[in-house]
Amino acid sequence: MQAFDTDVRNRIIKLVKGILEQNAITADVAPSTRLVDAGLTSMDMVNLMLGVEAEFDFTIPQTEITPENFQSVETLERMVATQLKLAKAA
Repeated sequence: MQAFDTDVRNRIIKLVKGILEQNAITADVAPSTRLVDAGLTSMDMVNLMLGVEAEFDFTIPQTEITPENFQSVETLERMVATQLKLAKAA
């Protein structure tokens, strides 16, 4: 299970860094770093949401599109892991 979590985390960090690079921002993105503090704007958050959906091949339920789930890599990782587990169980 640890490898799964690490893979999800690394893929999310890669997405976040890609968006930051598009904005010419170089920042260290730790799992606990607040995404807005790293430099993501509200438009970037929309792009991140779309990127997560494409990367993990699922649609984020409307109820999960909350500021709490998009605070940091950690919060996003928890939401993605939950959605992937629900999809696998279905």
